[in-house]
Amino acid sequence: MVRKFVELAEKMSPASRARSDAKFEALIREMPLHELRRARGLSQKALAALLHIEQPAIAKLEWRADMYISSLRAHIEAMHGELEIIARFPSGAVTIKNFTALEFSET
Repeated sequence: MVRKFVELAEKMSPASRARSDAKFEALIREMPLHELRRARGLSQKALAALLHIEQPAIAKLEWRADMYISSLRAHIEAMHGELEIIARFPSGAVTIKNFTALEFSET
């Protein structure tokens, strides 16, 4: 018998529900690039079309451990997101601004 999650959640204790919600939030905050794309409802082919590249390039980019910030920014922006680079220290966090998109003007 298949049950809806809502039915199961209604039977959970408040403490269990809080733990479940906390785990869900943690999983949402940290996600590999390929899972982020899927969560946004995009296939590799659709994302490739938005970026004007071939699908195999998306597959390769999603599994890279090291890439250009500009490549990652383009990937995130194609999913209608915004990339922020944040350095976290014991004393607080700092948003690094020198990775913002460069704007050129014709002279």
